[in-house]
Amino acid sequence: MTIAVTFANEMIFQHFGHTAQFKLYHVENGAVVSSRVVDTQGSGHGALAGFLAENHVDTLICGGIGGGAQMALQQAGIQLYGGVSGEADAAVDALLSGELRYNPNVRCNHHDHGEGHTCGSHGCGSHSCH
Repeated sequence: MTIAVTFANEMIFQHFGHTAQFKLYHVENGAVVSSRVVDTQGSGHGALAGFLAENHVDTLICGGIGGGAQMALQQAGIQLYGGVSGEADAAVDALLSGELRYNPNVRCNHHDHGEGHTCGSHGCGSHSCH
């Protein structure tokens, strides 16, 4: 099993479509056996699901994520755990122990948060998309 986490500075990056890196965890027998950080190489919203599938990812942990990206992940057979924040390693440990707190109804409308700006212009910096 391979788990991907949107990643920045050891933390879960809060906007899936703008993530520059994923931390990938290879899991065997319920335990992490290795991990590595991979660059998305500028892939955007739609291409990220394909990027994850190419890296044999089964499961994604992230903060905010839009409906279109969720559909792409579902079509790729990738299980989503969205609306998560905090340290990436701790989230993976919590998932493996069955204690991960996530939002099954997470949504991020990156076009307008009702605050007079868009995530596209700043990457959701001071607020989250979940």
